[in-house]
Amino acid sequence: MTNAASSPWAVSVAQLAQQAGQSKTIDANFPAPSGIGDEIVGVSEGEPVHVSGSLDSIVDGLILNAHISAPLHAVCTRCLKPLSGPKELDVVAFFPYEMPEEKDEGQGEVEIVAGEEEAGDGNTYPLAGSGTLVDLEALLRDNLVESIPLKVLCKPDCKGLCSQCGIDLNEHPDHHHDIIDGRWSALEGLKAQLEQGTDGSQSAKE
Repeated sequence: MTNAASSPWAVSVAQLAQQAGQSKTIDANFPAPSGIGDEIVGVSEGEPVHVSGSLDSIVDGLILNAHISAPLHAVCTRCLKPLSGPKELDVVAFFPYEMPEEKDEGQGEVEIVAGEEEAGDGNTYPLAGSGTLVDLEALLRDNLVESIPLKVLCKPDCKGLCSQCGIDLNEHPDHHHDIIDGRWSALEGLKAQLEQGTDGSQSAKE
């Protein structure tokens, strides 16, 4: 089993838990966890993710208010142009001193503590290292995965690629193909034969 203190996402909070009202500043890079998107759009594992904010102790746990900046890579869904840039998001998370027990069917509602209300649904995580560490791995993965867009465009009016030859229409806006309807090709051939026949008959008469 991996020692929680050796985790690259671990932040020591041993001093915060001793008294409510304590605060600790976070301003550091953490490696991006695995599983954030894919080759089309996502954050590559191990890339530096910057977290800046503070951990504040309250009566029943710790509240994290932080800004996350991660290097997002993507491919435009219209023209397939590779893109990159920072993905910025703000998070609020709650790390209770004791995780609330899940509600069993037939029992009443689980009591919601103050920290859970501030963090919102889904952003509550257990403390590690017997309550002395905050591990940001799951928090980073969950929030970054949720923030990844389903479709990415290099610009709102991207023209995409030519459906016939694949040329980038953003770079060649006047590009086009003369399209001939194949349904008329037989009639064109018949017309040519008739015209040749008419010319031949006129030549014979002369």
